[in-house]
Amino acid sequence: MNSSKSPGLAGFGVLKNTTCHTEKKISVFFSIIFMTVGILSNSLAIVILMKAYQRFRQKSKASFLLLASGLVVTDLFGHLINGAIAVFVYASDKDWIRFNQSNILCSVFGICMVFFGLCPLFLGSVMAVERCIGVTKPIFHSTKMTSRHVKMMLTMVCLFAVLIALLPILRFRAYQIQASRTWCFYKTEHVEDWEDRFYLLLFSCLGFLALAISFLCNAVTGITLLRVKFKSQQRQGRSHHFEMIIQLLAIMCVSCICWSPFLVTMARIGINKGRSKETCETILFALRMATWNQILDPWVYILLRKAVLKNLYKITSGCCGVQVVNLHMWELSSIKNSLKVAAISESPVSSKQINQQPLSSMGQ
Repeated sequence: MNSSKSPGLAGFGVLKNTTCHTEKKISVFFSIIFMTVGILSNSLAIVILMKAYQRFRQKSKASFLLLASGLVVTDLFGHLINGAIAVFVYASDKDWIRFNQSNILCSVFGICMVFFGLCPLFLGSVMAVERCIGVTKPIFHSTKMTSRHVKMMLTMVCLFAVLIALLPILRFRAYQIQASRTWCFYKTEHVEDWEDRFYLLLFSCLGFLALAISFLCNAVTGITLLRVKFKSQQRQGRSHHFEMIIQLLAIMCVSCICWSPFLVTMARIGINKGRSKETCETILFALRMATWNQILDPWVYILLRKAVLKNLYKITSGCCGVQVVNLHMWELSSIKNSLKVAAISESPVSSKQINQQPLSSMGQ
């Protein structure tokens, strides 16, 4: 029976000859623990980001905080929805034939797995692009990157992720129960049809593209900040650019480490078709690695804050017996003034004033 074209019985053929078994009690325990830790971590990160948004309302910081809040909220709902379905499946002894006759639960599970997988990767790349524009083109960022525009970008990213998740349903291709009988996703066993391969490769390519954009934009932003830091001689004011770029680099590293095994596995299955040697245990391990991304993301904002870094620096310096140097270095104040200078220098009005100054001095 062609299960990909029979939504009512999609994936049930996998249940008869499954070779991947998981211990019920241990799996339920770890699923509950992961879900609880993820929900608490993301909730704490949301509180921190909301307080920061109320405290810092300058445009350069507000747009980043809005995007970061969207990322953490997405991770929160991902843990809440996917975790609840996974716990229900484990608690029901993975008896899909009993509670999934119409394949509705599997379709919802598969849609959520794709959406909550791609959306954080997309948001991470959008955050990197936003910071790159804010550092390299401050005038454009201050005039075009308003809160309304950021909210529109958030909406567009979510709608695009929803479209990718709904694409198999729109094409009358049901999501499949995987060999471990614990989750639903695109067809990963006996993949012969070009459309099944297309979905796997599309998911992997979009994930790798988001990571590549994040890497490129963060590299440009970091190099620009360092160049401005070394060239500037001013030591007044404050800046949060380095704090944000450190958080972005941490998000990118966490995403690459957690998501690369799953993206590579899906890409290999899509490329090798039915000849893929990926086992059920390998796919399940890659999936659990990807799940850790939603747990670690909020801790980037919880731990990599300037106040926390200052305290860690004090503790480390005290333990090592090293005299604490001037902590105003944490402010990295020269960056803000340097960006102001760069913004003024890009302005045509300021260039005219600079050109007129030598003439006036000659006239005197």
